[in-house]
Amino acid sequence: MHNPSFLTSNSLKPKLVSALGFVTAMLLSSCAVADESPQRVVSAGAGVTELVVALDAVDELVAVDSTSHLPQGHDDIAKLGYHRMLSAEGILALSPNLLLGTDAMGPKATLDVLSGAKVNVVQLPHANTQSQLLSNIEQIGQLLQRQGEAEVLQNNIKQSFKDIAQKQQQIAQQGDAPKVLFLLLQADRPARVGGDETAADIIIKLAGGNNIAGFSGYKSVSQEGILALNPDVILISNRSDKAVDDPVGDLLKAMPLLAHTPAGENKQIQALKPQALLGGLGLSAIEAADKLASDFINVKQY
Repeated sequence: MHNPSFLTSNSLKPKLVSALGFVTAMLLSSCAVADESPQRVVSAGAGVTELVVALDAVDELVAVDSTSHLPQGHDDIAKLGYHRMLSAEGILALSPNLLLGTDAMGPKATLDVLSGAKVNVVQLPHANTQSQLLSNIEQIGQLLQRQGEAEVLQNNIKQSFKDIAQKQQQIAQQGDAPKVLFLLLQADRPARVGGDETAADIIIKLAGGNNIAGFSGYKSVSQEGILALNPDVILISNRSDKAVDDPVGDLLKAMPLLAHTPAGENKQIQALKPQALLGGLGLSAIEAADKLASDFINVKQY
């Protein structure tokens, strides 16, 4: 009868160990190749796309929603619809394996279809605070295997908040916080004032200003009403994708009474980039708040 003990004889042990090592190495190598294969990412939301770009992962994007802005040279990335009204068919046609967005992304039926098709659907909490923004960056960094880039970006953001905090202290030492009013301009519609709990409100308060709207959300306010509020600074933004050569001049033609506010008289009517108002507290919003805080310090008319 054959004795199977020869399989473990001392003479064959080195060969078996070597063979097993080779097979293990091949399996690990295959897994590594699979892990390193580029992802096909759809980003739905201006703030989320901004973070993907900042983490140097723009080359993994196959599509973004209509609110997202991409750096020059990436016209080949498909543009989808509005991030709240996504189409499952349009996304699936791009064969993505990851859909990134915020908790505002939808509709739910579309997200359910995508999840059922084995697309990893990730909804990040809307960022209105520094801690939530940093948490979102960490999660995106893990999903895109950009942990190192995420750590660098987090450190840069922490430093930006420290710089803005120092400017806030300087503004407070100058006296009362500047009275700020934000106007959202839309073609063929009356201008609307942005109150509490709006993206503009986040920027104004982060910069050390006082949003004097006196209500929550957006409301139409007459020229006379704005004049009575007596704003030191008027911020404006246009939802149109088309560039406007002279937004301040166009505003004063449409609403001439604004020239008689302290903001108009001291030439403190300025435009905010639309992307700063999309996606809550994001990189563009922090940049806008930092610039606005510097303006509050440098201008002494308040």
